Amino acid sequence: MAWRGWAQRGWCCGEAWAAPGAARSCSELPAALARPRLLGRRFNFFIQQKCGFRKAPRKVEPRKSDTGTSGEAYKRSALIPPVEETVFYPSPHPIRTLVKPFFFTVGFTGFAFGSAAIWQYESLKSRVQSYFDGIKADWLDSIRPQKEGDFRKEINKWWNNLSDGQRTVTGIIAANVFVFCLWRVPSLQRGMIRYFTSNPASKVLCAPMLLSTFSHFSLFHMAANMYVLWSFSSSIVNILGQEQFMAVYLSAGVISTFVSYVCKVATGRYGPSLGASGAIMTVLAAVCTKIPDGRLAIIFLPMFTFTAGNALKAIIAMDTAGMILGWKFFDHAAHLGGALFGIWYITYGHELIWKNREPLVKIWHEMRTNGPKKGGGSK
Repeated sequence: MAWRGWAQRGWCCGEAWAAPGAARSCSELPAALARPRLLGRRFNFFIQQKCGFRKAPRKVEPRKSDTGTSGEAYKRSALIPPVEETVFYPSPHPIRTLVKPFFFTVGFTGFAFGSAAIWQYESLKSRVQSYFDGIKADWLDSIRPQKEGDFRKEINKWWNNLSDGQRTVTGIIAANVFVFCLWRVPSLQRGMIRYFTSNPASKVLCAPMLLSTFSHFSLFHMAANMYVLWSFSSSIVNILGQEQFMAVYLSAGVISTFVSYVCKVATGRYGPSLGASGAIMTVLAAVCTKIPDGRLAIIFLPMFTFTAGNALKAIIAMDTAGMILGWKFFDHAAHLGGALFGIWYITYGHELIWKNREPLVKIWHEMRTNGPKKGGGSK
């Protein structure tokens, strides 16, 4: 057979073959060897290995969606968890993606303000009793022997020295610190990305709209947000009150996330977002709108001061530019949505929502006063 003559000549790549009609190099050898019937797959594979043939592995690239870059891996900023290898495939009908988040935003906002109205009613009802309980506690402390170095007493003293606003945001800060610690647990990473980051291309849309408001992956991100919240807490609680502030803050987190959803769906720039910046922007915008002549300063540059009104204009201009130009370090759409909600609420929302809570409070008062009738029977 012809292949025997080739085999006797040598196996090195680049060596010429003497048999007539034979392939002239090892790159042509498999084609020539495919003709005889006696040559099977095993011999063909053996020849290729001896000649140094090795098939390069084929790269498997992720399928791109019809929306351009939306099917590519998301390039994250330093403030979000490492999910750059995650490929997001958004819905082929992006408008439908916003239906559930829209109804969740409306429903949760109504629930937050309704709960705040009931909370205020209960607080007012128990204020007199709390006053007498405080007098009794002070009298007991005066006749009870004092313990020096009592840790609990020092904590109570510190707590009583805080303003109403600082006491209100202490729970919010504690929740953010707790969620930040959860991000450090490797076994929880998958669940944290699923429920504590908001992304319209995710399968879970509604719960992260609220949970991501308490979620920070970067220590610097959390520290900056909590510092701003602590700084403006006294002013915003003095303006709105404790109960109304909580309703505004929680609603602002959901509303700002919904604005972020709309922007991502409209531009096709999908990716996860997290942080309390949207809700804090509502607090900042509300205070700056209510007190536009107040003086503010940057923490690292306290010598430079500016009015609250000018600061708000600069922040809105920067976030608008970032949203249009597609800057990815911050979620500028969420910032802008939170700021606009804060301005709207101080200007119109307080009159439209909070001052019309009386019907709900009356219903709750009747339920609390009358209660279920004893006997449970009907006439």
